Amino acid sequence: MHRILAVNPGSTSTKIAVYDDLHLLFEKNIHHDSAELTRFASIADQFPFRRELIMDALKQEGIDPRSVCAIVGRGGLVLPLESGVYPVNEAMLHDLKNPPSGEHASNLGGLIAYDIAASIPGSQAFIVDPVVVDEMEPVARLTGMPELPRLSIFHALNQKAVGRRYAESSGKHYEDINVIVSHLGGGISIGAHRKGRVVDVNNTLDGEGPFTPERSGTLPTGDLVKLCYSGKYTKEQLCGKVKGQGGLVAHLGTNDMRLALEMVTEGDDHAALVIDAMCYNVGKSIGQMAAVLHGEVDAVIITGGMAHSKSITGKIAAMVEFIAPVVVYPGEDELEALVSNALRVLSGKEQPKVYTGKRG
Repeated sequence: MHRILAVNPGSTSTKIAVYDDLHLLFEKNIHHDSAELTRFASIADQFPFRRELIMDALKQEGIDPRSVCAIVGRGGLVLPLESGVYPVNEAMLHDLKNPPSGEHASNLGGLIAYDIAASIPGSQAFIVDPVVVDEMEPVARLTGMPELPRLSIFHALNQKAVGRRYAESSGKHYEDINVIVSHLGGGISIGAHRKGRVVDVNNTLDGEGPFTPERSGTLPTGDLVKLCYSGKYTKEQLCGKVKGQGGLVAHLGTNDMRLALEMVTEGDDHAALVIDAMCYNVGKSIGQMAAVLHGEVDAVIITGGMAHSKSITGKIAAMVEFIAPVVVYPGEDELEALVSNALRVLSGKEQPKVYTGKRG
């Protein structure tokens, strides 16, 4: 039996869970007040604060940290890498502390995992399928402006997990199927999975693809350039309009889909149009990924927080069910995904990969 601690840091929360193999012993979502986090100059500076809260939660639950043989953290914005399980090494620690792709709360996952593991003899620290998993084919990377190649930044952990879940439910191997996975959250990522590799996907972090509860999505290029030089906004303000203040926030003043759907129920025609447009863009993007897979699609999978809404999934399914059967996996069980991946390495079913800290 392997006792595993999973750590998933978010912008205002730290989710943790302890498993004996795949048996859940304990799970907790530790909420952080936004004002409380403002006292830290950077996300990396939050590390000791969040670590202490995790250790306190384990103590309150009566779980001895010394009984844990592995700590697996959500991977952060390190250099692009292949999907897999990576032991946290010195090269990774350097890039988590000095992230080459920018700050994100998930960078803390590997830092916390390494520090806790270092205090437990024989324990190991891993990250799994960070958001920078990059398996895109060269043809998908190229754009009409050589200075601006497309980037692979998406919900790799959950997308890979539900891809494997669907394959297992169908009596197949993930490496033998083609699926399109649409993760619907604060950001929306839509990936074309071909035989176990995500060969094309939108850059979710920077708002490429459909607009979302808080991201603008792909915009009319010429008009965006003109807006940038209009003198109306600073660089920081425009970046905020693209990521954080775009999408539903810009149209409806909220990034909470539940509130947006309530507006529709109360007869708000504009809210209905905005939600319809978001779903329309998701469906259109799924169609693009069907072309990437040459129409050879075993299933279209819809997942993420918004997948709890039958209204949302129904609108999208109506557009794309001609491509392949639509399967809905609501939510994002990322803690279990972290554990199940680490368990494959601990049980010898899969070899861990090595993070080199080098591009290419």
